[in-house]
Amino acid sequence: MHVTIVGCGYVGLELARQLVAEGHEVVGVRRSPSGVAAVEATGATAVAADATDLGSLSGLPDTDAVVFAASSGGRGADAAREVYVEGLQNVIREYGGRESPPARLVYTSSTGVYGDHDGDWVDEETPLDPTTEKTRVLAEAERVAREEAAAAGIDGTAARFAGLYGPDRYRLDRYLEGPVTAGYLNMVHRDDAAGAVRFLLEGDLARDEVVLVVDDEPADKWTFADWLADECGVDRPEKRTKDERIAAGDLSTAAERRIRTSKRCSNALLRELGYEFKYPTYRSGYEDAIESDRGE
Repeated sequence: MHVTIVGCGYVGLELARQLVAEGHEVVGVRRSPSGVAAVEATGATAVAADATDLGSLSGLPDTDAVVFAASSGGRGADAAREVYVEGLQNVIREYGGRESPPARLVYTSSTGVYGDHDGDWVDEETPLDPTTEKTRVLAEAERVAREEAAAAGIDGTAARFAGLYGPDRYRLDRYLEGPVTAGYLNMVHRDDAAGAVRFLLEGDLARDEVVLVVDDEPADKWTFADWLADECGVDRPEKRTKDERIAAGDLSTAAERRIRTSKRCSNALLRELGYEFKYPTYRSGYEDAIESDRGE
């Protein structure tokens, strides 16, 4: 299989490594020289291009599948729209106009599109209720990935990632130092985020569908923080309710909105499709970070 990964960053590089290891031909697309070098280090072929610049995409090779995993770099809604909506439209326009377009596209979305469900469970059938301009952009990008891709003859899949963690993204201090606000953490290790996309591609699964990519156990934040402190051999952190944290008055509008948003994401569909997690819960996923913290 020939796979092109547009925006071959944190998850994309791991996906490239996994696909190359399985014998597939992989092209990783990045904008910067350092990004190109990172792609080359995975064993994939690197191409310098920018999804937000349609003209730069003409040099991409024909491919069986496209994974759109570009990032707006944590910037605001306007930057997100430029990358996730307009950049994705450019990719679809480029490949859809070819004599041999790819059979499918996988867009890596976010569970942020659900909004607040007061701690209730959500799955692929739950209506979307994005609460910020940025998450509304992500929901729009999902529409582009499925409807506009379909109009171009490409089957689109939206893979909704929960909160990513893994190498360079464990953020131990946030939960060890506190205060920790009540709520749930929906997480997936980087290796499983990439692994799930590889699994969908190799099995030719979930065409024109949405799939939640999240591990087995939505974690109560207080339970997670206490477990992490115990494993690292430090005092358990201070806890606060949502109301207490908001009443402190030291949160940005965006941070307050995040605190008010609570849900538990189900991976039942991904499990039913047959994916086996390398890190089914945070307990296995955080082992390397805990060992490093201990100096082991």
